[in-house]
Amino acid sequence: MINITFPDKSIKSFSEVPSGLDAAKSISDGFARNCVAMELNGLQTDLHSNIDSDASIRFITTSDPEGLEIMRHSAAHVMAQAILRVYRNAKLTIGPVVEDGFYYDIDMEPVSEDDFPKIEKEMRKIVQAKYPFKRKEVAKSEAEGFYKGEPYKMELISELEDGTISFYGDGEFTDLCRGPHVPHTGFIKAFKLMKVSGAYWRADQSREQLQRIYGTAFFNKKELDDYLFMLEEAKKRNHRKIGIALDLFSFHDEAPGMAFFHPKGMEIWNALIDFWRLEHKRDGYVEIKTPIMLQKNLWERSGHWENYRENMYTSVIDETEYAIKPMNCPGGMLVYNQKQHSYKDLPLRAAEVGLVHRHELSGVLSGLFRVRAFHQDDAHLFMTPGQIQQEILGVLHLVDRLYSAFGLGFHLELSTRPEKSIGTDEQWELATTGLESALIAYNKDYKVNEGDGAFYGPKIDVHIKDALGRTWQCGTIQLDMSLPERFDLFYIDKDNERHRPTIIHRTIFGSIERFLGILIEHFAGKFPLWMSPVQVKSLPINDELIPYAEKIDKKLRSAGLRTEVDGRTESLNRKIREAQISQIPLILTIGAKEKDAGTLSVRTLDGKVRYGISIEDFLNRTLSHVEKRMLNLDTFWE
Repeated sequence: MINITFPDKSIKSFSEVPSGLDAAKSISDGFARNCVAMELNGLQTDLHSNIDSDASIRFITTSDPEGLEIMRHSAAHVMAQAILRVYRNAKLTIGPVVEDGFYYDIDMEPVSEDDFPKIEKEMRKIVQAKYPFKRKEVAKSEAEGFYKGEPYKMELISELEDGTISFYGDGEFTDLCRGPHVPHTGFIKAFKLMKVSGAYWRADQSREQLQRIYGTAFFNKKELDDYLFMLEEAKKRNHRKIGIALDLFSFHDEAPGMAFFHPKGMEIWNALIDFWRLEHKRDGYVEIKTPIMLQKNLWERSGHWENYRENMYTSVIDETEYAIKPMNCPGGMLVYNQKQHSYKDLPLRAAEVGLVHRHELSGVLSGLFRVRAFHQDDAHLFMTPGQIQQEILGVLHLVDRLYSAFGLGFHLELSTRPEKSIGTDEQWELATTGLESALIAYNKDYKVNEGDGAFYGPKIDVHIKDALGRTWQCGTIQLDMSLPERFDLFYIDKDNERHRPTIIHRTIFGSIERFLGILIEHFAGKFPLWMSPVQVKSLPINDELIPYAEKIDKKLRSAGLRTEVDGRTESLNRKIREAQISQIPLILTIGAKEKDAGTLSVRTLDGKVRYGISIEDFLNRTLSHVEKRMLNLDTFWE
């Protein structure tokens, strides 16, 4: 008799050894059809696996994130199988699941996206055949015999420990794999090959160059269509194209991976930083600024020289080695240590928008999203252990306020102690409990990533969601038990003895450059009025009205608005159209009628026009809208 415990704690008994599929069917046939795999006593395995002793089981369905990942893993096998049918001399390497899909690295003749239809045609045949995925375990020697003539698989096998090695087969195809897989190829209902690129075997430029073919897959066609639609929308919102079109920033060969911000880009930058400073002052932060270049001995003390040296830019000055900072933290520690602190001084919240440099490989540079020079909105909070919860909670509320201003939702993930870490069990318990208690008090759902914390402390990662539903990890809140020791930080407590402060490292925007890139795509270049580089543009309908338009413009600028006058000798319709393409939120058309009446015709970006608006009324509405940092102009006329 086999007793199986289900997640709801119910127990079912089976007189014969059941498979996972049998257990699923005991619930219902409909439920079983939606099961992808199972978690048996906490370990993922195939539904075909037998359950030969009492066990706890959780089914992984098509609705679960793990189910999608398993199906995409199976889709990578199907793609490799199809490629071998089309390109018989191809040699397989590895094919992992990645975010939004999968890829397979293959030693084969060069292919392009023009070759994708014939590969997809074979994939459809394999899917329609509904080949079951069958697991087989063999001795290492047998595996080597099977893959004789396959150099990449042989290399992988040679690195495995002696013992059994698992294979998965479907139809005529067999691949070295740990699994699990979907029950059969028919589960891969909607797929598409996306792109092809070059890759070196083992990411080693001295090794063979391979073809890396990317694909994606979903459980139904609608999800695939939605994803492809999102990609098309993302192309339209590409921040690099919009940045050029709106004259916000540029990149130059003289400084690879380092953005040049133009005047209009700086207007957005300054609006963002002004907002950041205002909200931090409200929460009792002080702002500091530390040097961009510091001596090698500081980076040795912080641990960066040992662990991060290959990503740092260095220089020698007066026979002393220096490094340009890749992080702001060590400088912040020096500022704290400049004077003695009492427990009465804590918490001390010190923020810095610091310029940092990190050497990224040229192949991964990507507009504002991946650069070599960027500004981090760091803050270091120094506190007593008893203040951890309240300070974490304060950061979370600040995160909420800042992201809400841009209409960005977010979710939280807690990462706990990794296998390799520093600090005592007591310190980790205190730090993790502090984060957990703050998250509970914050009363928002969060995910736990066991063992994914930094080596020096647990952390909370903040993942924002943009207008296209894409998620970005920007903010992070980390508890650090390393730097207080390395820099001998202390405060004098009530007992008149020295004690180590607890440190929170945190960013909210993360990289300001990357966050701006996200915002450009989130808003598709149509920034809220308070962020727009040009908030108001005046369009006089002829040259005689330019002086009057400039008079109005001067009044608006004096009130703090960012304005322009388009005095070109062009038709009014053309000037309106160009202002709209430039995403100007408020467009004023000024003719003789407006001059004589002392009024304005106001056109909003959605094309709606209001006539006969007094200058004072317009100015007051605009300033109020900017001050409140409203997201859109829907309420402008209310």
